[in-house]
Amino acid sequence: MPLTWIRVAALWGSALLTGPALAVEYVFSSAPRDSALKEEEIYKPLVQLLSKATGQKFVFRHGDNFLVYPTEMRKGTYDLVFDGPHFVGWRMAKLEHVPLVKFPGNLVFVVLVKKDNARINTLKDLAGRTLCSLPSPNLANVSVTYEFDNPARQPLTLEVKSFGDAYKGVVSGKCMGGIMQAKLYQELDKEAKAGKVVFTSQPLPNQAFSAGPRVTPVMREKITQALLSPEGAVATQKLREVFKIQNLLPANVEEYQGHGKYLRDIWGFDQ
Repeated sequence: MPLTWIRVAALWGSALLTGPALAVEYVFSSAPRDSALKEEEIYKPLVQLLSKATGQKFVFRHGDNFLVYPTEMRKGTYDLVFDGPHFVGWRMAKLEHVPLVKFPGNLVFVVLVKKDNARINTLKDLAGRTLCSLPSPNLANVSVTYEFDNPARQPLTLEVKSFGDAYKGVVSGKCMGGIMQAKLYQELDKEAKAGKVVFTSQPLPNQAFSAGPRVTPVMREKITQALLSPEGAVATQKLREVFKIQNLLPANVEEYQGHGKYLRDIWGFDQ
């Protein structure tokens, strides 16, 4: 009888080691832009697609804010992430991430001042002056402030909530300069012609999905194919509507390499 109980205990222990308690759970996240409830609505169809395509459990974890999100990213918490090329490039260099799928097109930013401002004609002329911008580590912000390599000669960032607010800040005189997407600036200033561009950034690849080292090559291929499939178009519909994007494209390693440099002066990413 004692031997029987020993065998039962051994079988029970084996079940614990191989059962659901040790099932792998993969975490998907994205740069926090909205409330947890709103982003859950956007990404729920996506994690359902990923779980179905890979046969593994994917869950969405809201980044909460730009203190929590980078912290969890640096810890390697996220297995699959959707965000900007500077984060993708940093994860490639530091966390062995691989870009899978991207939004089409490039991202280009401009720095503008009022048209009649004769004192500011180059980006460096804004050192020590106010600059309306989305807060760091937004790509628009860091791709411009990266150009200021002297810590003693930096612009003073006044945070705004949108590119439109940055434009209004310059035109109203609230800020000496402003950072915004090039295409949006052309639209907003088309009629008014109130601005003058003093800097245009280099084109950068658009936002992308990157996978970490826990995601196997086989899983990466399944994820890529799923996101590019008709089912993927349905699952990413709400996400694409937010950014006014029609479709997704395959991403490659070369186009995202090196862009982590824009996080050079951001605490925690400068190592």
